[in-house]
Order: sequence, then C-alpha cells, then structure tokens
Amino acid sequence: MVVEIDFQSGEAIYLQLCNQIIRGIAHAQYSEGQQLPSVRQMAETVGINMHTVNKAYAILQQEGFVKIDRRRGAIIAIDMDKLQALRETREGLSVVLARAVCKGVNREEAHALLDQIYDDYTGAE
Repeated sequence: MVVEIDFQSGEAIYLQLCNQIIRGIAHAQYSEGQQLPSVRQMAETVGINMHTVNKAYAILQQEGFVKIDRRRGAIIAIDMDKLQALRETREGLSVVLARAVCKGVNREEAHALLDQIYDDYTGAE
C-alpha cells in the first residue's frame, strides 16, 4: 500500500495516516494478521516524524484496527463488533450528512454517493 500524505491539507498528518490505513484494510490491501511497516520504516517511506507514526499506530490500536506486539510491531487485528461499528458509522455520518444538507445535497444524491463509496470498498457494482 502506498501512503501519500498531503502536507498542504488542514487535516493532521497522523489522522491522514490512520485514515489511509483504515481505507487500505477496507480495500483488502491489508488483511487480518498482516504486519504494518515498522514505525521507523513508515516514517522514512512517507517522510514524516517517527512520533507521528507512533501516534497513528496508537490510535489505530485504540480503535481496534491493529494490535501492537513488541516483537512484531503493528499487526492488523480487527476486533470491533458490528454494533459498535454501526454506532461509530452513524456518529461519523451524522456530521457529514448535516454538512451536505446545508450545502443543498438532496437525499437521492446522498444515497447514490453512499452506495458508490460502499461499492468501491466491497467491489460490488
């Protein structure tokens, strides 16, 4: 998986890294039990500070996407249950949809966009 950080973005670098890894898991670029690059490796490859990678990995661990093993490093290990995932999805979508409604996006457009994004992750057409 190629990680690309937008240094001009207003989004924090550690969040960009977290989000790209989560998208990689969703797109099956990373699978259960797969080892992520070491903190040092990731920092050098992406061109960011090791502490930033550490922070991203710690957040991914807290959110249940990776486990940290002292010998093997960060390992993809998704332990989040479906109900918790639905709660988090609802919480995240709530703000996104509120912004869309304020900008004039209608229900059909929002549904079509959501379906398209979901299909991108699941490979459905």
